[in-house]
Amino acid sequence: MTRNASSSTLVYSTDSGRICTGCGKPVAQCICKTASAAPLGNGNVRVSRETKGRAGKGVTVIKGLPLAAAELAALGKQLRTACGSGGTVKDGTLEIQGDHADRVVELLKAQGFSAKRAGG
Repeated sequence: MTRNASSSTLVYSTDSGRICTGCGKPVAQCICKTASAAPLGNGNVRVSRETKGRAGKGVTVIKGLPLAAAELAALGKQLRTACGSGGTVKDGTLEIQGDHADRVVELLKAQGFSAKRAGG
């Protein structure tokens, strides 16, 4: 079995450690992550209350925020503090424990987002 030089990819270097298979740079200097880290939201911010899959406990879910991951986490921190409850950031959506949908809509509008209440 012969190997073609173009079909093999460098994955580790003793000089720089792990190598990104996409761009060929060390993982610490990878440009693939920054290119694919585009905001998930489309600008239509929807605030709803969900209980599905949470043993009946309600959470306020905010979807469609056009923010990068770090900005989304910072906004989540502000909203959780303002509502006085916990929460998390999952897959580009913010979840805040409890029914705080009306308050969250007001806070998002104050920050310049076009937030709407979704659901019932």
